[in-house]
Amino acid sequence: MRARVIYNPSAGREQLTRHMLAILEILENAGYETSTFQTKPEPQSAAHEAKRAALAGFDLIVAAGGDGTVSEVINGVSGLEKRPLIGIIPAGTTNDLARALKIPRADLLEAAHVIARGWTIPMDVGKVNDSYFINIAAGGYLSDVTYEVPVRLKTIFGYLAYLIKGAEKLPQIKPISMRITYDGGVFEGEASMYFVALTESVGGIQNIDPHMLMGDGKFTLLIIKTANLFELVQILSQLIRNGTHINHPKVTYCHTSSVKVENLDEHPLLLNLDGEYGGEGSVEFTNLQQHIQIIGNTSDYATPLPSEVTESTSKLLEEIDSLDLEE
Repeated sequence: MRARVIYNPSAGREQLTRHMLAILEILENAGYETSTFQTKPEPQSAAHEAKRAALAGFDLIVAAGGDGTVSEVINGVSGLEKRPLIGIIPAGTTNDLARALKIPRADLLEAAHVIARGWTIPMDVGKVNDSYFINIAAGGYLSDVTYEVPVRLKTIFGYLAYLIKGAEKLPQIKPISMRITYDGGVFEGEASMYFVALTESVGGIQNIDPHMLMGDGKFTLLIIKTANLFELVQILSQLIRNGTHINHPKVTYCHTSSVKVENLDEHPLLLNLDGEYGGEGSVEFTNLQQHIQIIGNTSDYATPLPSEVTESTSKLLEEIDSLDLEE
């Protein structure tokens, strides 16, 4: 078996570089013939290498770095018919996917041991146009917080940097007119933001959906139907404390296999995909059920689908994507 470790040399204050030989030894002892790729400064460096490695027949691709590196690797392989197993060594600021999958975030070598044990988890992947996300998509105000925080501030203060930036932007929030269509319902009116989630962790907070079941083919949809500062702080407090925000009267909460968002406002409706800028305006989200096998350390996921079901679903989606439809 062959494994390709794609790592960000600046992640975790360069801890990955210092521990790389030990990480490779752990994977070698687990039966993998290993090699590494150090990401470059140019955009999508990890995504391009992940796609190349997958097409070259690597059995395992390890995303070693922060959430951005993980997201790029997922984007690199999700469009392929044959997708390798994915491992994660978290060395970023928040490490949301690693948190959701119970992968150790304070010990890089222990994270490598989780990969060596090989407990695979069937994960849904969200698709928006030609992009993919594995953790969360967010639209509206505050969706730009993650990519507005300077790298130096994230390095020094970690997760606190996001809180500082978020608190700074709260008084600027205004309502945006939008229409959101989901399984069994439509919301049309003013909201400040919406979230389309595949895991329970966002921005280091694990209570976004207390009833989350990964791999069930459903998104968690949250629509924040207020721009009032007091109500926003109240919702945020409930989210951080105990997850009761889903019962707040200004929150629409449901599970849905697809989401269509239409911007009815002159104000741009910004989109954030796994912490990166994803464009703006009206978008449609499709859930690719159990599209990726990721190595994790939790049993909180849906029953794996039979392989013939996932293969036929992938082929059907590829055929749909290839159609040239006119309205």
